[in-house]
Amino acid sequence: MARIHQFTVNDGHGNSLDLSQFTNKVLLIINTASECGFTSQYAELEKLHQEYQDKGLVILAFPCNQFGKQEPNSNTEIQQFCQRNYGVSFAVMAKIDVNGPNAAPLFDYLKRQAPGVLFTRAIKWNFTKFLVNKQGDVIKRYAPRTKPSSITKAIEQLLAE
Repeated sequence: MARIHQFTVNDGHGNSLDLSQFTNKVLLIINTASECGFTSQYAELEKLHQEYQDKGLVILAFPCNQFGKQEPNSNTEIQQFCQRNYGVSFAVMAKIDVNGPNAAPLFDYLKRQAPGVLFTRAIKWNFTKFLVNKQGDVIKRYAPRTKPSSITKAIEQLLAE
């Protein structure tokens, strides 16, 4: 059975990143945007990163400009924004599409494994979150309004497994 570790993505500097290196890690994967009403979630994501990275949590943010054109910046500008405004030290990847014909294969996979409300596949907005266990199975999809801090118990549970 296919798992998350089969994918390769591009980091924020355009370098290939093989997700197989995150075997035995818990992943929180999010589509993000710098000009969204939910952008302040970067602060909570950074707090989670600081608290749980040494215990095996990896946060991967994927900027996307498909929702209200709220991520118009270049990859370099996105990196600078996240660092300057939120002190982000977790991985902010290269900008991608999460829906449509040019959607990143990783996000097509995530959407198939964890459909949204009423089993819809499309991602509806920025800051949709996917929680993945150490074996690479997608455990749950969280709505944009779900605050990262409210996922803490689920993260702790997966880290303990």
